[in-house]
Amino acid sequence: MDSSEFFGFLAHRSSVREYTDEPLTEEETDYILACASTAPSAGNLEAWDVVVVTEEDARYALAEAAFDQEHLARASTVFVVCANYVRSMSRYGERGILYAVQDATIACTFMMLAAHARKLHSCWTGAFDEAAVREVLDLPQHIRPVALLATGRGHPPAALTERMDAGEHVHREQW
Repeated sequence: MDSSEFFGFLAHRSSVREYTDEPLTEEETDYILACASTAPSAGNLEAWDVVVVTEEDARYALAEAAFDQEHLARASTVFVVCANYVRSMSRYGERGILYAVQDATIACTFMMLAAHARKLHSCWTGAFDEAAVREVLDLPQHIRPVALLATGRGHPPAALTERMDAGEHVHREQW
């Protein structure tokens, strides 16, 4: 893939909130998880974990925990990407908390792009009641849910969302 193909690949990914009932195959799920494992991480500690949620009642509970965002219930799979503080704090102390969150977000980004590469659809969800997600999934205290990635076969929006020009985000040398 050359750079223009790569840019097109990125530019044509969109958040999808409408899904079919068809589940992901085990191969598709494994591919997405394998791609996450290639993500860079602080100190190569991979301070992230994923809970793969396919059970309908659990998906509905996650949707409720995410302030009734129904796409989480409709997607066949929700990857709950979590920061694992213990892995990174063992080397970096308090700063490891930030590194674990960064590791989890990078892994989730790789998962989202892996789904797109397989012609699947996804929607990153960051708005949720952390305590409610923790309860639904029985997460240990040292694990923090960072993102809920709804994934499945979906119905993309008719038009892509307009984006700001990259130059509007960039400051050179100083602000």
